[in-house]
Amino acid sequence: MNLRLNLDELRFDPDKGTVVVVAQDAVSGMVLMVANADREALERTLETGDMHYRSRTRGLWRKGETSGNVQRAVSLVADCDGDTVLARVISAGPACHTGATSCFDDSLATPSAWSALAKIIAARRAEADANSPSYTAKLLSDRNLRLKKIGEESGELIAAVADGDADRSAEEAADLVYHVAVALEATGSSLDDVAVRLFDRSGSGKREAGSGKREAGSGKREAGSGKRVTGSG
Repeated sequence: MNLRLNLDELRFDPDKGTVVVVAQDAVSGMVLMVANADREALERTLETGDMHYRSRTRGLWRKGETSGNVQRAVSLVADCDGDTVLARVISAGPACHTGATSCFDDSLATPSAWSALAKIIAARRAEADANSPSYTAKLLSDRNLRLKKIGEESGELIAAVADGDADRSAEEAADLVYHVAVALEATGSSLDDVAVRLFDRSGSGKREAGSGKREAGSGKREAGSGKRVTGSG
């Protein structure tokens, strides 16, 4: 990742020499943890790409040094006052010392379109039976149907884009991404894994996300049934 942050513009606490760092999952948007970092910690983060913090008890420390749950920084942005830094990260494991993904109870937070879709598809996988009333479950139980629908939805998106119809293009893209998400779930992968690949490509200089590859998006409809994906799909 090509990280940038002007340390000279930060307002470090005059007594502690630190700023607050809010670590946010770059894929899901979930706030993972809040910690402090001084200039040295931020310099190490910029140099290595791994999040470093400063605490009164541990001194300078690299997140995941002992647990392996390292946080790879995607971006660092200071707030308007310059005393807080938002770090968007890709975490190798739980951020909290309790073993939870986040130090905050995120159960009441509004999920992103991707995470909401992923949860529904994962739930339907438990029902993956050809006789299930759920369209998602039918897709998960039928490989040929999954492949057929991806082909059909791809064609419909191409037609909408060719016609220059913005609204229909968005609808068809949502249908396609939904079917792709189901197919990925069936292989043990996910849209989150796709997002990580896109982050890797954007930072490695090897290939830009849009250069001949699918751009990951979010879908909310069960395209084959014409219904929105809900808890009852």
